[in-house]
Amino acid sequence: MLKLYVSPGSCSLAAHIALEEAGADYVAEKVELAKGAQHQPDFLAINPKARVPALATDRGILTENPAILAYIAQTHPGSGLAPLDDAFAFGRIQSFNAYLASTVHVAHAHRPRGSRWADDPAALEAMKLKVPKNMADCFELIETTMFAGPWVMGDQYTIADPYLFTIASWLESDGVDPARFPKVLDHRNRMAERPAVKAVLAWLKG
Repeated sequence: MLKLYVSPGSCSLAAHIALEEAGADYVAEKVELAKGAQHQPDFLAINPKARVPALATDRGILTENPAILAYIAQTHPGSGLAPLDDAFAFGRIQSFNAYLASTVHVAHAHRPRGSRWADDPAALEAMKLKVPKNMADCFELIETTMFAGPWVMGDQYTIADPYLFTIASWLESDGVDPARFPKVLDHRNRMAERPAVKAVLAWLKG
């Protein structure tokens, strides 16, 4: 059985939804980031990066959303969460998910996690002030050049969809009006109605 380490409000939501969509045999365990649980020896033994998500498999631990999402799709081929027989199409999904991880998530993190890059209070404040523009620029690019519709990659729902849903849910807290991006907002609203998404969000609130 798979075990996913998650935290409410974090990017681990993407992998959590994907496992539910895949019908995977898994359990989830909450890691209380606000209480510093990620820095405790028991969790550092699981993921020395002190981050979620982390996925325990029968072959070891996987970390980083793009890797975990790809693993879920590849180990549950019947779920249709990725075009596994088309290397280029799968590469497009990986490209999108890598952009979310390496650029969009980092743009967001400059608001709540600025201490990763600076200690000076003025620098931290300057980073926070830039977050709304940086996030808006990222989502403008997604809206106009990356989002195929009705799902991220087109007609097929894939592992890119729960990842976009997760990061798009941070827009308001980052000072960005999601109405500026009607395709992304419509996608977020439709995602919220999926049974798997409702089930995961209900579990996280429990």
